[in-house]
Amino acid sequence: MKKKILAFLLILFPIFSLGVVKADTVKSKYVIASDSSFAPFVFQNSSNEYTGIDMDLIKAIAKDQGFEIEITNPGFDAAISAVQAGQADGIIAGMSVTDARKATFDFSDSYYTANTILGVKESSTIASYEDLKDKTVGVKNGTASQTFLTENQSKYGYKIKTFSDGASMYDSLNTGAIDAVMDDEPVLKYSISQGQKLKTPIAGTPIGETAFAVKKGSNPELIQMFNKGLANLKANGEFQKILDKYLASGATTASTSTVDETTIWGLIQNNYKQLLSGLGITLALALISFAIAIVIGIIFGMFSVSPYKSLRVISEIFVDVIRGIPLMILAAFIFWGIPNFIESITGQQSPINDFVAGTIALSLNAAAYIAEIVRGGIQAVPVGQMEASRSLGISYGKTMRKIILPQATKLMLPNFVNQFVIALKDTTIVSAIGLVELFQTGKIIIARNYQSFKMYAILAIFYLVIITLLTRLAKRLEKRIR
Repeated sequence: MKKKILAFLLILFPIFSLGVVKADTVKSKYVIASDSSFAPFVFQNSSNEYTGIDMDLIKAIAKDQGFEIEITNPGFDAAISAVQAGQADGIIAGMSVTDARKATFDFSDSYYTANTILGVKESSTIASYEDLKDKTVGVKNGTASQTFLTENQSKYGYKIKTFSDGASMYDSLNTGAIDAVMDDEPVLKYSISQGQKLKTPIAGTPIGETAFAVKKGSNPELIQMFNKGLANLKANGEFQKILDKYLASGATTASTSTVDETTIWGLIQNNYKQLLSGLGITLALALISFAIAIVIGIIFGMFSVSPYKSLRVISEIFVDVIRGIPLMILAAFIFWGIPNFIESITGQQSPINDFVAGTIALSLNAAAYIAEIVRGGIQAVPVGQMEASRSLGISYGKTMRKIILPQATKLMLPNFVNQFVIALKDTTIVSAIGLVELFQTGKIIIARNYQSFKMYAILAIFYLVIITLLTRLAKRLEKRIR
């Protein structure tokens, strides 16, 4: 009898022991991707640090299970793509478990039961789903709330408008572009606590479980460690403390700050370090990519006026292909498409850094336009000068270097300046792959405090000042060269 009791206790001991149940790690460090603005699951607090249920939970589990993590916050869509492309080992972003996602991801045990809820402006007369007929409802792309809306659209007759982030969705509701939003209940109620003048006229509807995920068939030990860590945290009460910290009545999801972020000066004072960091990435991205683009563009521009037809064809194909692909798609293809393609061939994950991918995309895009600037500049020089030089026995190469290019350069310079300004503005598009440059930085700040008008005004001033200064500098250089 004593032996049976002892055996029974030995079985129960790992379950009730605090932090004893552990799984074996395979990697020295795991990269975990997450959203950038999905409070209270993940968001930046007033100290510009990512916090929330998901952040606290994954850190606690990593500590409990004894493995090291690196957390990235590119945004929900980018986080999903990062896991699929091998740039991240797992994702924790308030992610609901759906049948469609099970085909692509392996999920952990659920750590939260999600409710979706409808939000409308305080002055709205919408009081039921029937009142949504012919109205437009906003929802974040790829969420369980979107699935719920799609499944019930024919029943209630509303229109659906999808958004890539919550801040844009709530801004659209405030401006009247949409009539209602549907979001996870804690997320919507957090926005109300942050000053959004909204109400929730309809009770929340259960939409499924929220869980941690990895790419299907990859990193099974990570799922095992998450499940065991979650069980330990639930057993020792740490998990409930995390939930209460963000969801309990009266809980504050953002760290307190003495700075009033309802004013432009307050926003700058409290976020200037973050904004300057984003500005630095924007400038580095623009300058490096444009320098590379000039080299590539000049090469293909020279090809386009070459006496050899094969080089002209190569240049024409390059320009047509690159100019025919939108920059956002080009960046996404380089960042996510190429690693997936390489993995499908080699079986090895080959992730590309987001800054490198953004630089390549911007360089190729600008190079295609610079190639046309070079071609146009060279062809603007009277053709008789080339003929006269060749008739004197001067080689084609020397004629180009000594006679044609010096004249063409003066014609090209103003267009080079304009192209650089365009390249600087185009850095905002690269934020789609999760690169936190100046524009993405502003969006992350807005997701915390919902001060969209003031924040976008600050960003506009930043870009205006930088572009004006760089344009003036470029014009001075242009005058010296002339």
